[in-house]
Amino acid sequence: MNDYYEHHKRSWAKTVTYRILIIISNGLLLYYITGERDLALEFITWASVISTLLYFLHERAWNKVSWGKFKK
Repeated sequence: MNDYYEHHKRSWAKTVTYRILIIISNGLLLYYITGERDLALEFITWASVISTLLYFLHERAWNKVSWGKFKK
């Protein structure tokens, strides 16, 4: 049995900080490519909501996998 468990709060904190980095980089890249601020904002808004939810679910699924976790 797995001796380690990450609380949902930790997963959410990791999710949010990671998404902030992705939002900034995607927004800047899309604005650079298109030159359209409104298009970049609309895209990153929708992409961020969907991607954040998917990342959180992915993180919670990996929490159930004991592979690669070791006791200190």
